[in-house]
Amino acid sequence: MDLLILIVSFAIILAGAELFTNGIEWFGHKLELGEGAIGSVLAAVGTALPETMIPFIAIVFGGGMAGSEVGVGAILGAPFMLSTLAMFVTGVAVLLMWHRRATGRTLAVDVGVVRHDMAFFAVAYCIAIGAAFLPVEFEWPRRLVAVVLLGVYALYVYGHLKAEAAEHGGLEPLRFHRFDRGAPQHPEPPRFLIVAVQVAFALGCIIGGAFGFVHGVEDISSSLGLDPILMALVIAPIATELPEKLNSVLWVRRGKDTLALGNITGAMVFQSAIPTSIGLVFAPALWSVGGAGIAFLSAAITFASSAAIVLPMVVRRRLDGRALLTGGFFYVVYLSIVIATLAGHQI
Repeated sequence: MDLLILIVSFAIILAGAELFTNGIEWFGHKLELGEGAIGSVLAAVGTALPETMIPFIAIVFGGGMAGSEVGVGAILGAPFMLSTLAMFVTGVAVLLMWHRRATGRTLAVDVGVVRHDMAFFAVAYCIAIGAAFLPVEFEWPRRLVAVVLLGVYALYVYGHLKAEAAEHGGLEPLRFHRFDRGAPQHPEPPRFLIVAVQVAFALGCIIGGAFGFVHGVEDISSSLGLDPILMALVIAPIATELPEKLNSVLWVRRGKDTLALGNITGAMVFQSAIPTSIGLVFAPALWSVGGAGIAFLSAAITFASSAAIVLPMVVRRRLDGRALLTGGFFYVVYLSIVIATLAGHQI
């Protein structure tokens, strides 16, 4: 039954991702937004909602200290998964589909968009992780840091929204266009209402599928006797990051690389500012390198993986799909450390 839940949930997420990538492009087109705003803000925020809700529920409505520990682990696990596994999966997709792409193994990304995203991510995550080095009893400064992070994210969004909108080429027909009885059919543009309905429906599929997938993973992990810490730091984030990975793969297949990578880098900025603010406000005592050392180790690997992928791109002003595979190396390194640490505790 648990395996069936996993399969059905994954199918729902996949269908939702297909509808979402199609709908969010039309949504951005209707609002006259550039690709940076569509991929890094609209798509990133939409698909980051499932993993944001998990730490919020765990910390605010969870079971005391244990719930807060799971929440902090999930908050730190999201940027780590995005900078390692999501990058790796996107790189694999590029290499598998290179013969169908006009640019082959090279990603036709807007370097300025990615540089903008990663600069804000570095600033926000440095501020958030820096707060973890404050003395545990300093709770109000941590809450002040949360306010600063919200301001940083607002500035980031403003920067994308004010960017000039480019012409959106290659827009596929809206999947829900046929259900709009009050508008002419394709190739006429769909009405904004039906576009919004498709995006909302797709998000519902993604969020519902993600929760079902996490539930299935939890049950299987429990039946196999896996450590709860391993579940919080590694397994649950994999499940909740599925929307970003699948959206990016679909955009890679269509040759829309700025949307594909912006979906990941934009989510990294969101995760470094919004969920961390939740942890700083509602679980300030646990937001400490002394309280969750192995979880905060993932932050160091997140910075290392991001730098290894992005800095060469900024220098060369191009990004090869093979460079994204570097994220897989950093993921394996951290996974090995977590497993070795847990094994050491059990001996």
